[in-house]
Amino acid sequence: RLPTIRKQVSLSSSLSALDGKDLVVPGDVITSDTGFMRGHGTYMDEEKLTASVAGEVERVNKLICVRPLKTRFNGEVGDVVVGRITEVQQKRWKVETNSRLDSVLLLSSVNLPGGELRRRSAEDELTMRDYLQEGDLISAEVQSVFSDGALSLHTRSLKYGKLGQGVLVQLSPSLIKRQKTHFHNLPCGASIILGNNGFVWLYPTPGHQDEEAGGYYTSLEPVSLSDREVISRLRNCLLALGAHKVLLYDTSVLYCYESSLPHQIKDILKPEVMEEIVMMTRQKLVELEG
Repeated sequence: RLPTIRKQVSLSSSLSALDGKDLVVPGDVITSDTGFMRGHGTYMDEEKLTASVAGEVERVNKLICVRPLKTRFNGEVGDVVVGRITEVQQKRWKVETNSRLDSVLLLSSVNLPGGELRRRSAEDELTMRDYLQEGDLISAEVQSVFSDGALSLHTRSLKYGKLGQGVLVQLSPSLIKRQKTHFHNLPCGASIILGNNGFVWLYPTPGHQDEEAGGYYTSLEPVSLSDREVISRLRNCLLALGAHKVLLYDTSVLYCYESSLPHQIKDILKPEVMEEIVMMTRQKLVELEG
């Protein structure tokens, strides 16, 4: 593992100049001008606007805020998320989705097995644990955002629901690229759900979809060795891309998978191999864009 020569980056000395200061760390003075409004991620210190988090300075008219580089998931309506059930409550489930507060999945916001659409009765409330219990993983969509910032989820479409056999990879939400669809069947033989909250779910591509189950049928048949190897390789590729801060979407994951094929699965996580694979992936992405 040979040391590489790192380029020296010259930092701007003018801390008070707002235009030349894009990235800040806690305690950095953003501006000493009093004509600006204080936004998120900033505080006033001796009449100077100072950053309270490490991130990028954003300016909208007179409002200055700092967007953190590493943060919890801030959900928006329509986001696809992968979450884990943490609690079964009255007419609702609590779901861990990597956000500041637990998300809520209401009993009225799920498809019951069989897919029938009807009012949820007291009997359905008593059998809630049969559909989802603590520790179960689900894919869902953000339906609304409560006033305190908690997310309300729904699984009213057949593409959402309980997740069966597969691997969960937890990454930073900032690495997931927003796309039209976050469900991909990759040509290498596995499927992927790229949750906007940074939780990525890898699973073997299902042969046929059981429409009757309403998204709550989970196959517990043994997964073949070839499928397990593909999923393990994809998992290590995701960790490699995450470590080098490459945006995750179907094309970048597939290019990384193809670049890793000459190496063994366990070798992908070695720093020198990781760097080589990510460099080849970036090169392919640049060629694609060019």
